[in-house]
Amino acid sequence: MPRFRVPITVAAAATVAALAGVGVVLQASQSLAAGTVEVIRVHSRALEGNLVGDSPDRSVSVYLPPGYASNGERRYPVVYLLHGFTDTDAKWFGRDGSHWIHLPTVLDRAFAASGTERMIVVMPDGLNAFGGSFYSASVTIGDWETFVAEELVAEIDRRYRTRAARDSRGLAGHSMGGYGAIRLGMKRPDVFAAVYAMSACCLTPPTAGGGRPSVAEAVTSLEEVASAGFGVKAALATAAAFAPNPDNPPLYLDLPTRNGEPQAGTIARLAANAPVVMAPQYAFNLRRLRALALDIGTRDGLIGGNEALDRVLTAHGVPHVYETYDGDHLDGVAVRIETRVVPFFSTHLAGRE
Repeated sequence: MPRFRVPITVAAAATVAALAGVGVVLQASQSLAAGTVEVIRVHSRALEGNLVGDSPDRSVSVYLPPGYASNGERRYPVVYLLHGFTDTDAKWFGRDGSHWIHLPTVLDRAFAASGTERMIVVMPDGLNAFGGSFYSASVTIGDWETFVAEELVAEIDRRYRTRAARDSRGLAGHSMGGYGAIRLGMKRPDVFAAVYAMSACCLTPPTAGGGRPSVAEAVTSLEEVASAGFGVKAALATAAAFAPNPDNPPLYLDLPTRNGEPQAGTIARLAANAPVVMAPQYAFNLRRLRALALDIGTRDGLIGGNEALDRVLTAHGVPHVYETYDGDHLDGVAVRIETRVVPFFSTHLAGRE
């Protein structure tokens, strides 16, 4: 089965210069045809009743490509793009101040390229009380898998001129969103035909540590979660997603240590949600995809997990492309979306006109 490893150094000096720098908001060139952005609210029955009280009414940003309004007969493929931990759709779409990416500008540039199929791009707000859901499902945070793969897809197909078929739907994500893209790609190849994971996190089982209580063990309220540092918040978020406990208020989760001592049962629950562990069980599902791609910067601390997943996918005969490029966790992502991710879906989703 085909499988490629392609080390890539991002070229295109003008593009890099335009996109370089964390916190730089990109401005579209006046010569580019611009897409339009709509912000809608989608109610999710799957998120109702989550134990931490997050709203089931979710903001969703929808990018409509150039020409959408003027050609009322044309239908478009759709890419669902999942953001990372502590991010929001508002940040990616430029509604919440300066951010490290301005997605509409990146998409305008991508769709200006000759031969690139135009498509609708959808990003739901995945922020929750813990900073992110990992697009998973638990009684603590709600069923994000069903929200994304069923409810959101159905609502986008209802509201917009989509090609409402599995072969015209793609799924992508960055960091936590890359994890979510792989997870949902494994579980729902009936909904999504192609998957692209950028700088995916959380691919290998976590290590528990031990010997003394972790900082996360000291957090006893959602207010303390909100003010916690990134690492502590991430530990609590993964526990809420993968080790929920409805009998353990107020956070309704189990941590991998208790008073500093490793908890074997909880560690096993967390490990069971690592894609390198899941992939052998879902290899047949992954083979149903029309295309699967992973990429990551060579200076990204998450590269080891991506290499491990590449090896597992290869060992189980899952066709995929794994690429690396010169970059860290953020600084090459905008260029990759423009030059690799959009062309990937342009090639592999049905619906070219």
